[in-house]
Amino acid sequence: MKLRKGIAVTTTEYGGVLLDENDGSYWQLNDTSVIVVDTLAAGHTPEVAVERIVAAFDVERAEAESDVAELTRQLVEAKILHA
Repeated sequence: MKLRKGIAVTTTEYGGVLLDENDGSYWQLNDTSVIVVDTLAAGHTPEVAVERIVAAFDVERAEAESDVAELTRQLVEAKILHA
């Protein structure tokens, strides 16, 4: 998966922000969402994002899998990520 052209990612002290440079819309991301976006944008699978989240935070694998799947679905639906 890759970020669509015109999407900028910026890390903040509270997580991160995705900015659509075409229309000015943005998504505020928490720390786990930043891991997901960075992982997917680098060409890794959602499973790698799950592994990174489980390693970094005190979260059950099933919850991480559900959260990664939902965020990935939302980003694809918003045309921010594409295959």
